[in-house]
Amino acid sequence: MSNQNSYKTLGLTEASSFDQIQAARVRLVAACDGDRKQIEAIEAAYDAILMERLRLRQEGKIEVPDRIRFAEEAPEKPPVSPVQETLKAQAARFSDILDNPSQEELTLPSTLFAVLVGVGLFLAPSLALAIGVAATLYFLNRKTNRFWRAVLWTLAGLTVGLLLGVGLGQLVTAQGAQLPWGTPAETVQMIGATVTLIGLWAMSSFLR
Repeated sequence: MSNQNSYKTLGLTEASSFDQIQAARVRLVAACDGDRKQIEAIEAAYDAILMERLRLRQEGKIEVPDRIRFAEEAPEKPPVSPVQETLKAQAARFSDILDNPSQEELTLPSTLFAVLVGVGLFLAPSLALAIGVAATLYFLNRKTNRFWRAVLWTLAGLTVGLLLGVGLGQLVTAQGAQLPWGTPAETVQMIGATVTLIGLWAMSSFLR
């Protein structure tokens, strides 16, 4: 679009002031009643005039008010503090780790681990743990297809869960509480398996 056509589209002349150019653009856009083609033509003419006046300003032929912004000038971004940059980096790191599963996605792992907790409490804790580890590995790998990352998460969850669970079991048995799981060693084993399975469920559901 030539400059003459641009001025003609806005109903202006080369002698028009910046205030007149901006007022014409606003008035004409409002009169278009949402007609996208007309609005695009007006915006193109407006941008062409501003570009031409920017060139003239750079050549020192005209003066332009500081409040006038040109299309190719990117708006200044506010400075970002080191604290903000650190927080953004941490948020990005956590978004890569944490998952936000839907109710439907939670149904299968929740049901499976609930069954495994029952198996661990009343039948075979070791078997329940073995199945829980395999299930955790499967669910984590399914989300990202990063097998070794899933392996590391699963091993970390198993280790932490056993440490916490066995510690809690020993604390319970040290109090001399009467529990339905037989010997103190069996009680420690079952509490350890239960705590570990709960931890593995949380990892497989809310981590990726």
